[in-house]
Amino acid sequence: MNSRLAYPAFWIAASLALVLASLYARPLIPVDETRYVGVAWEMWLRGDFLVPFKNGLPYSHKPPLLFWLFHIGWSVFGVNEWWPRIVPALFALGSLFLTATLARRLWPENARVAWLAPTIVLGCLYWAAYTPMTMFDLVLTFWVLLGVLGVWLAARGERKGWVLVALGIGLGTLTKGPVALLHILPVAVLAPWWSERVRAARMRWYGALLLAIVIGATLVLAWAIPAAIHGGAAYREAIFWGQTAGRISKSFAHQREWWWYLPTLPVVLFPWFFWWPAWRSLRAADESRDPRRVRFIVAWSVPVFVAFSAISGKQLHYLLPLYPALALLIGAGLLRQPDVSVRALLPVSLAIAGLGVLLLNAPGMQAERHLPAWVADIPAWGGILLILLAAMLPLAGQAADAERHIRLLAVNGVLVVLILILAVMRPAAPYYDISLPARMIATYQRNHVPVAHIGKYHDQFQFAGRLQQPLTILTPDRISAWIEVNPTGRIITTVRKPDHRLTEYAELRFPYRGRWLLFVRASDWFKGMPGGK
Repeated sequence: MNSRLAYPAFWIAASLALVLASLYARPLIPVDETRYVGVAWEMWLRGDFLVPFKNGLPYSHKPPLLFWLFHIGWSVFGVNEWWPRIVPALFALGSLFLTATLARRLWPENARVAWLAPTIVLGCLYWAAYTPMTMFDLVLTFWVLLGVLGVWLAARGERKGWVLVALGIGLGTLTKGPVALLHILPVAVLAPWWSERVRAARMRWYGALLLAIVIGATLVLAWAIPAAIHGGAAYREAIFWGQTAGRISKSFAHQREWWWYLPTLPVVLFPWFFWWPAWRSLRAADESRDPRRVRFIVAWSVPVFVAFSAISGKQLHYLLPLYPALALLIGAGLLRQPDVSVRALLPVSLAIAGLGVLLLNAPGMQAERHLPAWVADIPAWGGILLILLAAMLPLAGQAADAERHIRLLAVNGVLVVLILILAVMRPAAPYYDISLPARMIATYQRNHVPVAHIGKYHDQFQFAGRLQQPLTILTPDRISAWIEVNPTGRIITTVRKPDHRLTEYAELRFPYRGRWLLFVRASDWFKGMPGGK
């Protein structure tokens, strides 16, 4: 099978395998995945597709595009759990094809870059792990790639490029807010540095960029203005201020140090971090010695990484839209060094073997290290398979061919994630599955039994229980008053230890994220408190 078919077939097959393994092995994970599907469910239930709602109140933390995508599938297939878990994977797959398109535009003289770069992206452990997760970042990545591709096309004089820039900005912002601008604008603003054509007509370029921003903003405002009117003053202030200047002002509080991302790179960039030809290829990325392409990728990625390092709100998945940029450089550089040493595979092999040994020993360390209870149930076969995979890697890579090694490492990266999903997430699933307590809450609501939740609530029960009503959220100072009015009600809370006094009086209890989720009769609540009777 030639590259035109073999590589895309691998991308599709690997993405499908990741989704199917995830659907089999784990539920939607609290609190992020359950919250986002819960918000979509409340919009669906209310028939309100302008304003996202979380537990009966407008939810301003995320724009609605991902929720709308869930609704489209629900309108066709009915309300279900599997569609929201497939949508991000479809965008992750689409991002691989967009990476291939961008590679063809950047390196038209060498088609192999278009096959290698997406394969490198998919082979990253973190990308593969996030492919089946119900999150915003891989959907955002698709729109970022669309916008970045548009910038390159516009700099080459293709007017359709500005259409793609506007779509990337508008739909990216509707996916995850103004962070889409942070990903797309630097490479456009720095265009005179990497494009002589733009340098010769700067004012015209920046005028066209401003127009693209305005068109993208118009797409966002087509939703935001009606939503602001419909959602009320607090929601209006939140989406126009909280999602922009408010978040920016809070982000520079330096809760995490600027270097926080650097120690995570071995995990974030596995297996390529451990494969030294990938690092060597970064210096050899431009085989034609034309600096425009490398400068373009530097202008796209480096300012974004610096900005994410400067702000305090750091999360590893924020870096996902940068993976294609790094993969393009590695893929192009490796073509200048077609022969690589088989010994370069050994660090990757040792890292996989180390992970296998860790899995084998984890159950025995559960009690001693006070690890979550489910760690004791991790099967031995997961560690054994990883060790076998590590042993086979150098043997399979005997041919010292860079392209073959990329394929081999990408397959191994996906296989590592599949093994982790099946061997680790499967035993952990009961401790994160909130479907049973959510159904109990739905039963209480149908029987008109008041239900209240102590502390911050992340909407985790709304979708799993298909709840028809919001939960009452209680702070400690309101508990007494609520119990007095609702003596037959139920209070939901969590405790860290199963021997907590309140557990004796719990009507129901469930393992929940390393804690215990308790359902307590309102009339018994104070009996379970210290000094209670």
